[in-house]
Amino acid sequence: MIKKLLRKIALKIYDIGKFEDIKQSTIYKKDEYNRLATIGEQVIFDGGVIYNNQNNKEKITIGNNSVIKGELLIFKHGGEITIGDHCFIGPNSKIWSSNKITIGNRVLVSHNVNIHDNISHPIDPKLRHEDFVHISTKGLQESVDLKEAEVIIEDDAWIGFNAIILKGVRIGKGAIVGAGAIVTKDVPEFSIIVGNAATSIKRIAE
Repeated sequence: MIKKLLRKIALKIYDIGKFEDIKQSTIYKKDEYNRLATIGEQVIFDGGVIYNNQNNKEKITIGNNSVIKGELLIFKHGGEITIGDHCFIGPNSKIWSSNKITIGNRVLVSHNVNIHDNISHPIDPKLRHEDFVHISTKGLQESVDLKEAEVIIEDDAWIGFNAIILKGVRIGKGAIVGAGAIVTKDVPEFSIIVGNAATSIKRIAE
């Protein structure tokens, strides 16, 4: 009886300690990310990561009450990410910008989503290899042509898991991008698109 009680007390103490570790880790992460981004109120970083290669916190903005579980990255030579209020960025999702990516309010981005406003490496094989060598030895380049084009995701859009949003795309208000879709063209507001390449299958009642 006494052993069981002591075991319960020990487990309770362990759980409290574990909770405090998580709490302190979360506070530390927020403090750290406040140096890398302009962050609104009640933002939750649950496994989320920020890579601000410009060291300019004005280039990454996260609105109030948003949850970041994925990765936000801006390149050294350029890039800007703006995320609105009440947004969700799912686990393992990657938002990489070398131009500008704007995400509106109440946008849901599921897990394993890729949103890129660039092609990541030069097209020319020689330049691509030089870029790889530079990244692996010195970090991102300060000048590189990645064929950038702005990405805009408007309010109330929902991006399904494993979707890919490529450069130069605008996803309209309230639109739904189906799981696994590859988006290379603008998506009309209040529409549902699926497939590779993504095609519209219906409109949503506004």
